Amino acid sequence: MDYLPVFLDVKGRDCLVVGGGSTALRKTELLLRAGAKVTVLSVSFHPRLTELAKQEALTLRRKSFEPGDLEQRRLVIAATDDPALNARIAELGENKHLLVNTVDQPESCNFIMPAIVDRSPLTVAISSGGRAPILTRLLKARLEAMIPANFGQLAKLAGNYRDRVKKMLSRQEQRRRFWEQVLSGPPGQLMLAGQRKKAEEALESALQTAARATGTSPGFVALVGAGPGDPDLLTFRALRLMQEADVVVYDRLVSQAVLELVRRDAEKIYAGKARAAHTLAQEEINHLLVRLAKAGKRVVRLKGGDPFIFGRGGEEIESLAEEGIPFLVVPGITAASGCASYAGIPLTHRDHAQSCLFVTGHRRGDRPNLEWEKMIVPNQTLVIYMGLLGLADVCQSLIRHGMPAETPAAMIQAGTTPEQKVVIATVATLADSAKKENVSPPTLVIIGEVVRLHGKLAWFRGTSQ
Repeated sequence: MDYLPVFLDVKGRDCLVVGGGSTALRKTELLLRAGAKVTVLSVSFHPRLTELAKQEALTLRRKSFEPGDLEQRRLVIAATDDPALNARIAELGENKHLLVNTVDQPESCNFIMPAIVDRSPLTVAISSGGRAPILTRLLKARLEAMIPANFGQLAKLAGNYRDRVKKMLSRQEQRRRFWEQVLSGPPGQLMLAGQRKKAEEALESALQTAARATGTSPGFVALVGAGPGDPDLLTFRALRLMQEADVVVYDRLVSQAVLELVRRDAEKIYAGKARAAHTLAQEEINHLLVRLAKAGKRVVRLKGGDPFIFGRGGEEIESLAEEGIPFLVVPGITAASGCASYAGIPLTHRDHAQSCLFVTGHRRGDRPNLEWEKMIVPNQTLVIYMGLLGLADVCQSLIRHGMPAETPAAMIQAGTTPEQKVVIATVATLADSAKKENVSPPTLVIIGEVVRLHGKLAWFRGTSQ
């Protein structure tokens, strides 16, 4: 994160805008909307600035900039058409420990002005750190369309009831759940539809019901597939549950980018399992989920890929069912589908593969424990999860049981993420190629004629041949 996002209170504070053109006008109007006491300094002024001065909304000073103009200011915006002057203002302001923004010169700023979606008191600020202002503007346009105008009124309604709710609902968890139900339920929908009176009545009714409720609310567990790594591959339901969870129990294959979408104040418990290095044994994880749910927590068990494909999700919900714990399962994009797609390798293809077999490379003892005859089938794609360990043994066994040594093969590391690496080889050479390319977990192996399509269909920027 290049900048710390903050919201400044400038109500009644002296702020200076240097420049009198259309850019200075935009910045001035923004400061006035925030309640600032604005002085605009320039040798000439945009007509709208002159009009605002006549309305006594701001002060105009028709003069050139001098260092003394920075005295007693809280914030300064340099918006002249002279880059050198803007940079000088920034340097002088920095020496006085002032907040200074130089328009279109991010290298001189000690703060930047974001694009703003204003639904006061709800405000959304968007910034690219000055690197891509057009992209920022496009995103703002999308958010403007997505966020109804009455969101601000909904925020005001919540603010009006905040102290009363805090008084009537003593526990923080109780209050959080109340507000989640109210804002996404009938009161919130009525307010967004412009029916303020009915919204207030619905909120009042919900508050009385919540105040009468006693005891701990029942907990539940959501078994959520986090996909192979790219957060854009999460389902809407997965994201909603991650934002509502009290506790998130996550495994080793959940990417940091996905974890960053979890509600900020949710408790996060790492339950990752690598070979011979289990943070928690599977039985301990099962007990943990049961205990948290019985304590009234809304638990998300976040698993890489899909929880029912080599994710041991079935074992976990079996334990929950035995204890009578409510649960739901949210499928995720499994690694085979996500990683293959990003590598440009279709798992099935009319000309190359009419079936696909998923197997796990986890070994029992010192040798792979796989049914080789089922894996060597014409016109079939073979996908091996967690296949890096023992890869040489697997490839040699496939050849020994009849797979042609020249069969195309691929290994995908960190699929769907910016660190994705794709190694293309044959069954005979894949293990040596993976070692040469320093491939490390998490990895996925794909074997079959479809691998030949990688060079034609690959699009993801992290791939390599």
